[in-house]
Order: sequence, then C-alpha cells, then structure tokens
Amino acid sequence: MIIRVLGPGCRNCKTLYEIATKALKETGVEGVVEKVEDIQQIMSYQILMTPGLVINEQVKSAGRIPSLEEVKTMILASEAA
Repeated sequence: MIIRVLGPGCRNCKTLYEIATKALKETGVEGVVEKVEDIQQIMSYQILMTPGLVINEQVKSAGRIPSLEEVKTMILASEAA
C-alpha cells in the first residue's frame, strides 16, 4: 500500500503525515507513507486544497485533516478493495 500526503510542507500537511504514519502502523497493514511537496505532482491529483491524502492512487481526502480513526478506516477499506 502506498499512502501519499500532498502539500507544500505546511503545518497541516505535517500533521496529516504523522496521522497517516500512525494509522498505517496501528492497522498493521504493510505499506509506506510518502510526502509529495512538488506542486506539479500535487496538481496531477486534481485537488483544490491541501493537505491531500491519497491511498493506492485514489484521493481520499483534500483540504482537511481527517482523524486518526478516519484514516485507519480508509486504509482498511483500501486494503480490502
């Protein structure tokens, strides 16, 4: 599983990165969390606001910080798909 946090490196982006990393660890799912700070790459996901959360190349959240529980649910749902 590949989880990407999209954003220019702002506080919200860093917070989401920490949440995503913790959620991945707590679910026990194999995967990696990557930061994407390049504006061209971020634009390729067609989100209007950061931070963005992408799991297995599907945008799951944009413009807000989902809770730890929300991210864990997204991870488990993406793994099952």
